[in-house]
Amino acid sequence: MKEWITGRNPVMEVMQAKRRQVFRLLLASGVEEKGRIAEILRAAASIKAPVERVARERLERLGENPQGVAAEVGVYPYVELYDIYDLAKERNEALFVLVLDVIQNPQNLGTLLRTAEAVGVHGVIIPQHRAAEVTPAVVSASAGASEHLLITRSNIARSLEQLKEAGAWVVGLAEGEDAPAEVPLGGPIALVVGNEGEGMRALVRQQCDYILSLPMRGRIQSLNAAVAGSIVLYQVLLARQKTSR
Repeated sequence: MKEWITGRNPVMEVMQAKRRQVFRLLLASGVEEKGRIAEILRAAASIKAPVERVARERLERLGENPQGVAAEVGVYPYVELYDIYDLAKERNEALFVLVLDVIQNPQNLGTLLRTAEAVGVHGVIIPQHRAAEVTPAVVSASAGASEHLLITRSNIARSLEQLKEAGAWVVGLAEGEDAPAEVPLGGPIALVVGNEGEGMRALVRQQCDYILSLPMRGRIQSLNAAVAGSIVLYQVLLARQKTSR
């Protein structure tokens, strides 16, 4: 199976990650071959991907805001949970996993993946059903960060059991909860972000060792899942930096 990735950053990250086969690159006629476009062309040449120059209208039919470039690639390469464990061991770091419990909005998924890659998570777990997958729209929303992440699709509750057996604390993010005195964010951790409207499912919530809630001081009493999850991902990063000193 094949799909189209559009946009300069997403296309470049696909090529740099080298995890998908790139079948061909489409370039808009008349686009200046400098800056990011020049980098993409060099990357295409390095992997011997053919380049075709086409009308801009053709690119615009392949995806939103193509910025003059599109790549025909293989489907997203999901991994297994043990691949995530292996990466943590390879980096000699405490396990750091983001678990997304039925995130359905592609923009939210893309934002969370972008933040997850920025803070250095070892992997992301998403459900097998009823949730957003890594589609071209998600790749675009993540600015291509998805291409550098290990993502597995699995049963969330069962995966949390396995993460706990591997020594990780499971911390769930929820609204309006009384925060415990201390949440161990600096050690091995699996952070769970629930569905945009309903939060974590009951079975998933039961697997959590801690429930974390962000304090709200203003008139708005909630943040969307992508914003709240991104804030806590950075809290985890800061806690890990302190414990590693």
